[in-house]
Amino acid sequence: MKQYISLLKSEHTLRKLFIVQFISYFGAWFSNVAIYTLLIHLEVQPQIIAFVASLHFLAGVFQAPISGTIIDKVDLKKLMIFLMSIEILATFFLIFINDISDLYLLYVLIFIKMSSASFYFTTEMTLVPKIVDKKNLQQANELHSIIWSLSYTLGMAVSGFVVYWLGVKVAFLVDAFLFVIGLVLLFSIKINTKKIKINENILEMMLDTFRYLKKSPKALHLMIVHSFVGLTVFDVLVALMVDEYYKIILATSLALGLLNSFRAIGLIIGPVFINRWLNHKTLTYLFIFQAITVWLWVYCMYDFYLSLFVSILVGLSTTSLWSYTYTLLHKNIEEEYYGRIIAYNDMLFLSVASFTSFFIGYLAKHNFSLEFITVLLGFCFIIGALYYHWVFKTQNIN
Repeated sequence: MKQYISLLKSEHTLRKLFIVQFISYFGAWFSNVAIYTLLIHLEVQPQIIAFVASLHFLAGVFQAPISGTIIDKVDLKKLMIFLMSIEILATFFLIFINDISDLYLLYVLIFIKMSSASFYFTTEMTLVPKIVDKKNLQQANELHSIIWSLSYTLGMAVSGFVVYWLGVKVAFLVDAFLFVIGLVLLFSIKINTKKIKINENILEMMLDTFRYLKKSPKALHLMIVHSFVGLTVFDVLVALMVDEYYKIILATSLALGLLNSFRAIGLIIGPVFINRWLNHKTLTYLFIFQAITVWLWVYCMYDFYLSLFVSILVGLSTTSLWSYTYTLLHKNIEEEYYGRIIAYNDMLFLSVASFTSFFIGYLAKHNFSLEFITVLLGFCFIIGALYYHWVFKTQNIN
């Protein structure tokens, strides 16, 4: 933890950027519990919940091919201000969702909100290696992933209590206000980066990206490795667990909030124990550890309090998996391709996250047990471990 504090003290711009990052990412996920609570109260079918969850990630998939080329050509601060402004509007209009007849409006608003959030995320991940020395890049990515993971789960956790005490609509308004605070802070940040002049048009830049990936296949392999972390998006699984096992003992929003709160503990403390021994070789074992903790969830799922404890274990390796695989990608691509490669990387990650959400809902609808679904997720992490082991043995990774 000391190294993170030292990094933030020495990197003034990074410190301010991470404060805005926490607010914006926290806000991006704060509405989730309100949305899931609303859907459960409307008694929609499991596949609707799964579709809404997958839509959160699918939004980023569609804009990824164009977002990377835009990022590599425009002023990043102005782009981030524009994207956060869109998030404010999309979040505010969620207050007009009242019944099942409004579901299509909900789909559109979520798509706009999360497209902007994903675009913002890709922009920031392009910016970080441009303002931080390479020797500090891994620590910066670790800190970034801690903030992302914390805001992802803590945003939903805090939202659970807000929804319980104040209601769904108040939660949406609070979320919009959080984005306004982030926008004000973003205006105050001075971002100075080296301009890389690119004369190609957007179409040519997109084609050039594929030529680069063909020339440097290890970048593509590392993108695929990172995409396995998208399997850790357990939103639908948690929501269905609450609906099936826990809503009879606790309010839906509180159960969602507590499960995500305990998972957030694991996301925060995990890097403290894991990162000291994590390297290119041991990353394989971290994927296996993630599989084991997910399988452990199977045996504790029926008991709410045991599930809270296991949620901590499930979250322990997630932050380190995310940050280390992202750092590998940063270190193995050329700077002029940062925006485009990172955009396609995020597209793969979000595709896996979206598919995972949809597939969980699909299996649940067809009467597969949540325990069986969770076992399948564990095996997917084993596949990730085997794939990374092959990449480590065959590719010249820096």
